[in-house]
Amino acid sequence: MKRSFYIIFTLGFLIFWSSCRKDFDFSPSTGRLEFSKDTIYLDTVFTNTGSSTYNLKVYNRSNDDIFIPSIKLALGESSNYRLSVDGLAGKQFENIELLAKDSLFIFVETTIDINSFPDTNGTFLYTDKIEFDSNSNLQTVELVTLIQDAVFIYPNRDNTTKVIETLTLSVGGELVETELQGRELLPEELTFTNNKPYVVYGFAAVPNGETLTIDAGARVYFHSDSGLIVSDGASLQVNGTFSNDQDTLENEVIFEGDRLEPTFSDVPGQWGTIWLLDGSVNNIINYATIKNATVGILCDGNPNDVNNKLTITNSQIYNSSSFGILGRNTSIVGENVVINNAGQSSFAGTIGGKYNFTHSTIVNYWDNGFRSAPSVFLNNYVESENNTVIITDLTEANFNNCIIYGNDNPEILLDEIEDEAVSFNFKFTNCLIRFEDNNNNFTGANYDLNDTNRYENNIFNENPDFKDPDLNMLIIGDESAAINKGLAAFAIQVPFDILNVNRTTSPDLGAYQYITFPEED
Repeated sequence: MKRSFYIIFTLGFLIFWSSCRKDFDFSPSTGRLEFSKDTIYLDTVFTNTGSSTYNLKVYNRSNDDIFIPSIKLALGESSNYRLSVDGLAGKQFENIELLAKDSLFIFVETTIDINSFPDTNGTFLYTDKIEFDSNSNLQTVELVTLIQDAVFIYPNRDNTTKVIETLTLSVGGELVETELQGRELLPEELTFTNNKPYVVYGFAAVPNGETLTIDAGARVYFHSDSGLIVSDGASLQVNGTFSNDQDTLENEVIFEGDRLEPTFSDVPGQWGTIWLLDGSVNNIINYATIKNATVGILCDGNPNDVNNKLTITNSQIYNSSSFGILGRNTSIVGENVVINNAGQSSFAGTIGGKYNFTHSTIVNYWDNGFRSAPSVFLNNYVESENNTVIITDLTEANFNNCIIYGNDNPEILLDEIEDEAVSFNFKFTNCLIRFEDNNNNFTGANYDLNDTNRYENNIFNENPDFKDPDLNMLIIGDESAAINKGLAAFAIQVPFDILNVNRTTSPDLGAYQYITFPEED
């Protein structure tokens, strides 16, 4: 009874209070709104591709409840920008209420067809503004977007079923239907120029017997779950050259995701991989940057071909969510190669094969979570789905004048299943390596660091003095243990470092000759 009385009393009080309450009195804004920014830069977008959503916060700092008579885009309904105010989408809004000492969010996005504007020359700066109120109370926030024209490569969609085209690949001489969305490149698409960037949706496949040539300075952007496949009998030729401007890399070929906002510039795993299928031939990559993939390069098969399956030179691979380069029973030659920040190994040579790296910097400073694999991983087997183990020859794995380092320990792992009929040949010569085995966990012949057949003239656990490995700045400074420790015979094979500096007289280890870092203020 007592409890019921209190409930009835409380309800009565609330009804009485609400009946006596006056409605909020809102007065018009007086041009004293404040904003979280005076200009919204929507970064670069590709033509006809929607931007990310950006936000603007509007503050009422006064002690009065106000309404904003109008919020609108200056270009009105013809604007290519879209707004959302208090959950309502549109381009013009009236009498938007804003309580004292409160704020509201406005969300902005855009989709623009660059072909709607004359004489853009491939890029166009599109602007508008958000107008708050009018006349003497008018306040504005600028909107700025750079639109870039592009060549779009995407699979077809069936108009009736709406099913997106998937790839059929030749694997080991057999046609295999896959679930990978994508299509083969057409004859007129087999040269990527530097005139416009290329945006790839799904996997673009180089057909059997064809070569995809990518010119110096080309830019290739991949959508999520997209990539490049080089088919059986096909080739990839990436013809980048040295860039005088190391910020813009004007002559390098750059592969990355299609999210151009600065917040995505170093996010791993935004796209799939460059996949060199078993049977693809004579793949050459020179002066390329491959960043933010799942696997930078996936290279399969052909370990004993006369020509190496992949020759990669003067190239950088960063921020791969899984592997920088994953080789599976294949043959790879790398010179002046820089690999960093991979969720597993920066380089993995698996299921045997042939691998030769000279003057390369293969390190891993992954900080996006736990990493269980070292910078360099080698093995000679694979376990099938029915638990059958297949052992193959690691014919050779040579690392000459290299730096192999990282933020874990050790940074090399040699995973061999011993079999007298199968070889497991590797050698590290004149390398700087992080390998500390304080607990004696790594035993056996493969880890006998005094065996000159496997380890010769190496330096262990000394400071490489990288400029900033977390930011993929892997040039070495004047305190590096790698200075002048290279073997001249290997330096002659690769006479210039990745920055085109001659190294023949006093070769340093890794892809870079050392510099003296400027003193910080």
